[in-house]
Amino acid sequence: MFLLTAGFGLQAERLPDWMLPLREAVYEQLLTANETRPLYLAATAAARNHTSGLSQYLALSRAEFLMGRALLFEERNPEARAHFAEGLRLAEIVVQASPSADAWVLRAGNLSHLIQADGRWTFALANGLDVERFARNALEFDSRNATAQYLIAARWIFAPRAFANIGRGIEMMQAIYNGGGDMGRDDLFNVTSAIGWAHVQQRNFSGAIPWLTRALEVYPTNRFASDLLETAEAGGSGRRRSR
Repeated sequence: MFLLTAGFGLQAERLPDWMLPLREAVYEQLLTANETRPLYLAATAAARNHTSGLSQYLALSRAEFLMGRALLFEERNPEARAHFAEGLRLAEIVVQASPSADAWVLRAGNLSHLIQADGRWTFALANGLDVERFARNALEFDSRNATAQYLIAARWIFAPRAFANIGRGIEMMQAIYNGGGDMGRDDLFNVTSAIGWAHVQQRNFSGAIPWLTRALEVYPTNRFASDLLETAEAGGSGRRRSR
């Protein structure tokens, strides 16, 4: 069994208790997006009750990001876009007032997913490089921020084929995993599942299996990772779901 220990750079939980049910639901994928929405509403209400000012904007930006992910997985892209756009707006307010690693990461993450949900190549071309720029700004505040490192590496793995360099992306993701970044539980899942996805794209199915197995040890019910593992174990004949 893969152990979630400090040896893998896993941090103590960084999110407040009232944000965790939403994050866990989004990654566990046991609930539909509609069933996840009450957790999103509870998280936004708690953010307004327990935080204020720029801290509140950051918390609300994270809640928008998570709800957008739940919708994006179900390919409800117009609804997802609205959440990512709002999360981006809130993060931009914080960046302008008091920049920090968290603010830049949320700006980068919401923009990255907004590009995915938007789907237009013109929008991606106009905004894609900003994701890496924002993530690098986050690293200026916290050089070990694994989420920022992931967003930079993800460009090489998930970009359209003409702009991708999957081998480079795998190396960068492995560097995060091997201790280059301080990972939360979601970071660990994102890194290991991305490496698995990258190996599947290269049709290196035997190489994908251990990484997807590790991802599923973090979130055993995640359908993105389980579908990919099924594909890898079937040697490419299983069904694949877009990220």
